[in-house]
Amino acid sequence: MEAAKVFFRSNLRFLRNRKKYSQEHLAQLLGLTRSKYTALENGQTENPPLADLIRISDFFRIPLDYLLKQDLGRWGEYELRKLETGAKEYINGKNLRVLSITVTPDNKENMEYVPVKAKAGYAAGHADPEFLAALPKFSLPNLPAGGTYRMFPTTGDSMLPVPEGSDVVARYVQDWKTLKPDSLCIVILKGERDFVFKQVTLQGDGTVLLRSLNKNYAPYTVGVEEVLEIWQYVKHQTDKLPEAETDLQEIRQLLLDVKKRVEKI
Repeated sequence: MEAAKVFFRSNLRFLRNRKKYSQEHLAQLLGLTRSKYTALENGQTENPPLADLIRISDFFRIPLDYLLKQDLGRWGEYELRKLETGAKEYINGKNLRVLSITVTPDNKENMEYVPVKAKAGYAAGHADPEFLAALPKFSLPNLPAGGTYRMFPTTGDSMLPVPEGSDVVARYVQDWKTLKPDSLCIVILKGERDFVFKQVTLQGDGTVLLRSLNKNYAPYTVGVEEVLEIWQYVKHQTDKLPEAETDLQEIRQLLLDVKKRVEKI
């Protein structure tokens, strides 16, 4: 699997040259010393402070996620102007979403695991580099190339037949509007609510419909303003073996087979 690239250094140089600023002039505009700015642009700062990243993002009016993960040098001037004015930001409704990430010493994006003991603090710490840096890191084969991945533990039986206690590997959804109805996702909610594993459908009235696979649980809606992040299901890991089929399941399968045969006639 090819690791995601981080383009911060090249983007910073590109944006400075696009404005025709010298390093010294831009450093003054950003309130940084010349040496500190030069270290940022040359990649000598291994983990740039979040405050500096936000300052640079605000100055150029480029969303932080684009500043880090998009090769802006390949964008046309028209697209860049739309991005600066907000027409191409990865937003849904009125809310901008910024994803913090951690990288390896060779500048490759990490994949973090959120253990049960960290679940309660994730909503508050999801954008905090120190919180993310303390999470366990993992690597899995055969994940789709590109994208940002995390692993989340599940609790409860609302998503049966996915076994209770499974660990879900999910991919960060940058543009919520790309989600198809009833997409399986981990949804990070604001406030004291836990994150949930549900089928997700964006609705036209500014709400998100959350539905369990287990029909014993009623669906419910939350406002888009209550959602911090959405991570789409990729796969799950479990230590539970599938249960043997019951008589009712066998009868159901026989009926389905008969139905298929009738349809072919």
